[in-house]
Amino acid sequence: MSDHISASVADGVGHVTLNRPKALNALSYEMILALTEVFDAWRDDSEVAVIVLDGAGERGLCAGGDIRELYEMSTGGRAADARTFFRTEYRLNAAIARYPKPVVAIMDGITMGGGIGLAGHASVRVVTERSRVAMPETRIGFTPDVGGSWLLAKAPGELGAHLALNSRTMDAADAIHAGFADAFVPSEHLPHLLQALAERADPGSPAEIVMLFDDTPGPSALAASREWVDACYSAPTPAEIIGRLRARPEPEAAEAADELETLSPTALTVTLAAVRRARTLPRLEEALEQEFQLVSWFIEQPDLHEGIRAQVIDKDRNPAWNPATLADVEPGIFDRVLAAQVHERVWPG
Repeated sequence: MSDHISASVADGVGHVTLNRPKALNALSYEMILALTEVFDAWRDDSEVAVIVLDGAGERGLCAGGDIRELYEMSTGGRAADARTFFRTEYRLNAAIARYPKPVVAIMDGITMGGGIGLAGHASVRVVTERSRVAMPETRIGFTPDVGGSWLLAKAPGELGAHLALNSRTMDAADAIHAGFADAFVPSEHLPHLLQALAERADPGSPAEIVMLFDDTPGPSALAASREWVDACYSAPTPAEIIGRLRARPEPEAAEAADELETLSPTALTVTLAAVRRARTLPRLEEALEQEFQLVSWFIEQPDLHEGIRAQVIDKDRNPAWNPATLADVEPGIFDRVLAAQVHERVWPG
């Protein structure tokens, strides 16, 4: 068991907490292995009727995967280790989605990237007024993974493409509207929710218990954006999306265009295609396999290394993307990368 994971069982509730608050509970490989062990152990444990997943500290459930660890792997000749990390993580994501017992995820505070991989596929996903939910991968020259493309593909209209390309952060109302969360519970009521789950733990009742504490989070700015988002992000390419955004009267559209022009052209091109293809896939596992194929390629590409350097290592926020423009991205790059199956799959056979 990792020092950064705590797990306990009481009153029929298995309570697992990500306990690395100084790093905003970022997921290391050790933590993923420990979480896998916990979920495997509780699967057939008669003492566990429902599982609660949350994060230690006041800042959030999980900021995502450990980016520094990924950087060290991908730049240090350890790409095989990085792929092992992702395989293990994606299997855990799918296991949570298919878990035979209810999993209640408390997405209080920052829940991004790998945090979405844990919470976004849970049975009951709770957000609070402090929730900040996102798949922010394009900011580091990467692409949404951990089943994020599957969730983005199911968002209303073209909101998923917008969220993916712009790495837009959602509040509670946005997350519920986009299908990333189920219920809004004010943070001050979370202790009462946990108590209620313990007192009435039952495989069929956690969702009903959460609804007892459900409140209205207020209007969703994301929902209010639907008209211009659908009109612009339905364009076939990132360049045409930017063109449509520039033609819109809404200030938010111009801001979205400005933002897209600062991000990795390769990441934008691949991500748009990935979300659109995920809409055609029948199961989460197929989306995870697609993501694994893409990330297996990305971890050896200069844009991921440069994105992490600029955002996390040197923090100069000034990445030099290669290629630097959308016009210079190799035509058909998504299909080429997806067709080049050279690594062991997440689910072999």
